[in-house]
Amino acid sequence: MGKIILSMSVSLDGYMEGPDRDIDWHTVDEELHTHFNEEMGAVGAFLEGRVTYQLMEEYWPTADEDPGADRVTRDFARIWREKPKYVYSRTLQEAGPNATIIRDVDPDDVAALREQYPDGLAVGGADLAAVFGRYGLIDEYRVYVHPVLLGRGKPLFPEGEGRVRLRLTGTRAFGNGVVMLRYERE
Repeated sequence: MGKIILSMSVSLDGYMEGPDRDIDWHTVDEELHTHFNEEMGAVGAFLEGRVTYQLMEEYWPTADEDPGADRVTRDFARIWREKPKYVYSRTLQEAGPNATIIRDVDPDDVAALREQYPDGLAVGGADLAAVFGRYGLIDEYRVYVHPVLLGRGKPLFPEGEGRVRLRLTGTRAFGNGVVMLRYERE
């Protein structure tokens, strides 16, 4: 049965977005992007909230057609296109190729997806991750801490979700100052 993996970048003070949904503070260089490609290329499918899906779908399906695109960008464009995507939205009426819209998070339906994708599922978007967290559906947290303090913005983990005991299973420091912390639920 596949794990559900939350993989998200945060500022040192815990924000996944700055004010006005700003993410230009992400420090993604070739080394980190190559790592993301390896991690996301290994999962069976993406579980996305509407906002995250629409942001990704604006750029990645054709990113490799840009003559100025580097190797890691071209590689991720292929990963994005080829992987099945499940988009959780109550308002989205249609989705692009290889994407299925799902209206609500139902733990039984998620269990069926786990069975279908033994290589795991990557959950994307803080709002969707919060719902998955409330249901206890996230098995692994991969938090990428960027060397910046934002002071305000959208926190990765909303207040009031309750205590979740985690076990550190790995760390990695990247040359650009980003540190990955990998935790699994106890």
